[in-house]
Amino acid sequence: MSGEGITATPMPSRQPAKRLADFLPYQLSVASNAVSTRIAEQYRKRFALKTTEWRIMAVLGDSGPLTQRELSQQTLMDKVPVNRACKTLESRGLAERTPNAKDGRSHLLALTAEGKAVHAGIMPLALKIEQELFSVLSEDERVALRDMLSRVRDNAGDFDAESLAD
Repeated sequence: MSGEGITATPMPSRQPAKRLADFLPYQLSVASNAVSTRIAEQYRKRFALKTTEWRIMAVLGDSGPLTQRELSQQTLMDKVPVNRACKTLESRGLAERTPNAKDGRSHLLALTAEGKAVHAGIMPLALKIEQELFSVLSEDERVALRDMLSRVRDNAGDFDAESLAD
């Protein structure tokens, strides 16, 4: 069969968003804020942590010691809130700073034993909330969503922590 008589049906083009509520980046931001706020309520109540402090702890818990610049880059947060969160974590004894052997100027921030214990206490809670929030999706949909978000994030490109302040 040569395919004669078969015509391709054009895909309907998606109309550009005419309202902010229809703008996909806005929807992503609102969804992200809603999910973050839901989880933040719990770690604020139980551990007296702000969102930025928890994000720093979560990254350090996953990766080990990092410089503040690396923390800014991994969290895509401006260096000022990262610096403030690091100081708070240090003052509470949840993180400690050590000289960076790779260069004499920067320091590495790492979770203390107490910080690791708090991290270990929050993670099951965060995972439980994640399960509740995403229970409206099937397992296949959750896998697809993770993949789609990863591809969109990769397509957005890399950012220098310094450029985030603008």
